Formats: sequence, C-alpha cells, structure tokens
Amino acid sequence: MKRSLQDKYTLDDLRAILKDLRGPEGCPWDRDQNYESLKVTLRDETQEVLDAVDHKDMENLQEELGDLLLQVLFYADLAAEDGYFTLDDVMTGLGRKLVRRHPHVFGDAKAETPEEALALWREVKRREREEGYR
Repeated sequence: MKRSLQDKYTLDDLRAILKDLRGPEGCPWDRDQNYESLKVTLRDETQEVLDAVDHKDMENLQEELGDLLLQVLFYADLAAEDGYFTLDDVMTGLGRKLVRRHPHVFGDAKAETPEEALALWREVKRREREEGYR
C-alpha cells in the first residue's frame, strides 16, 4: 500500500487515501473512529476554519478547509460502510438543494439584492419543510 506524494490530488484520490487509512492494513486510529468519536475533531476543525477567517489568514484557511473536508469525507465513508448513504448521495443532495433554493438563478424568480435572494432562500426552505424535503 505504498503511496508517493503527488503534486495534485483529486477528490477520488482523497477518497482512495481514506479508504486505505481505514482498511485492514491502514491506520488503527482511523479504523477506530465512529460518528461520536469524530464529533470533537469536527468541532475543532470547524473552529480552526473560523479562526483562520477571523485572522484573514488565507494560507491557514486553505489547510483548515482541507481538514474540514476530511471530516465530511470521513462521515460519508462511515455512513456508506453502514449502508445509510454515500458521498455521491451527499453531493447529489447538495446540488439539488442549491438549484431548488436559487430560483432567481435557475428558475423564473427575481432577486435584485442580497436581501431578496435570502428571502427567496428562506421561503423555499420553509416550503421544503412543509413538504417534507430533507
């Protein structure tokens, strides 16, 4: 399972690395994680993103966003292993939500200001809840 450093990585590369880390020959710590144990790491990484934004530290923000992305990948892998959903399901759900909640971009609604756009977002979200969307 030797890997050499690459100049660039794709989402598929990261998914493969995490699969190796959680595999039988991988890292004991990574294999041992679960939804609950990752909550502390998720909270810490989220705070580090916020701190980088507060300090306008773009170099650190890039690194911390990578750490936060790892948490998303990790949770999606756990869910896939348990048969709940996959990362592809997460991405599909996000794409669908973004299109639904931006009818002023992808539909016929109008929003000329950030406030109007936010009001549309909230209205669509309210209707989704009434109709049982997730």
